[in-house]
Amino acid sequence: MSADQPVYLAGYDPAWPARFAEQHDRLAVILAPWLAAQITHIGSTAVVGLPAKPVIDVLAPVRSLDAARGGAVAALEAAGWLFWPQDPCGHYRLWFLRPRPEARTHHLHVIEHGDSHAEALLAFRDVLRADPALARDYAALKSRLALEHPTNRNAYTNAKGAFVDEVLRHAGLSPPPRVPLPE
Repeated sequence: MSADQPVYLAGYDPAWPARFAEQHDRLAVILAPWLAAQITHIGSTAVVGLPAKPVIDVLAPVRSLDAARGGAVAALEAAGWLFWPQDPCGHYRLWFLRPRPEARTHHLHVIEHGDSHAEALLAFRDVLRADPALARDYAALKSRLALEHPTNRNAYTNAKGAFVDEVLRHAGLSPPPRVPLPE
């Protein structure tokens, strides 16, 4: 994927849950042969009141990443999802976006159910939902980093890593190994 969007944070939009829901049912049908648990809204757009890049992050927990790689990739591509085969995190996830890199509306993370990375995504979301002060701290960090890295989404994402890891440790979880995205 070569084209990319600049880092832009929008104020919380109450339409974000509906944007998740519009893809949820489609994904549940496409991924039914591989799913191990419910498809879930993750990321900042899943935390009421939190500013975010206006892209809906979706977690699809599958029974086997290898099995999903063997069939789900083609099924998702046929439904308009773009697969990133060079993802440096490809050892634990299949990552997709739609409709195109320069105008994203959704990201899809297909991760094996129970994988520490999937658990971390859910735990981080849940901690932010439960702790408004922490969510405000995260919003301030994101705003600062968006100004520091306005044209480099990977640098922006990588720079949030220490905060995310500290939140997970405070919640009693060991942060999973982080693979820095290419800058």
